[in-house]
Amino acid sequence: MNIINLKRTNSDDLDFRNLVSQLDADLRERNGEMMDIYDQHNVIEKIDTVVIAYLNNQPAGCGCFKPFDAEAVEIKRMFVQPAARGNAISKKVLAELETWARELGFIYTVLETGAKQVEALSLYPKSGYVLIAKYGPYVDLPDSICFRKSLKLNA
Repeated sequence: MNIINLKRTNSDDLDFRNLVSQLDADLRERNGEMMDIYDQHNVIEKIDTVVIAYLNNQPAGCGCFKPFDAEAVEIKRMFVQPAARGNAISKKVLAELETWARELGFIYTVLETGAKQVEALSLYPKSGYVLIAKYGPYVDLPDSICFRKSLKLNA
């Protein structure tokens, strides 16, 4: 039986940095040269709200968020290693990020994903996210798809 543990940490965590390197390689493989445009929006800043998932004590997935505005956070850098997929890791990481954002007083989340991230396009609607108009740096990017979710418990 697989054991999944979640850890709240920050962007200095070496496991997070390694997972993000794998994410960047995965995105580059899926999207090719288009990543030259997207890479500028995927820079790891100093982020204090990172979640890492461990599958049988090995880092297997991650995600984080940063403030978007006074009421919302933006979910970023969601990734699960290919070999670890199928264990509901992304769902658990996303739920933990939402719980953490709620604890900090935020009332909704936003996020952007790409048209070729089929796993994400399945996960987010199943997790209560609704499509919204493209925002910020993604407005003119043709493959960007943006979502929003209320963090209100009765929403």
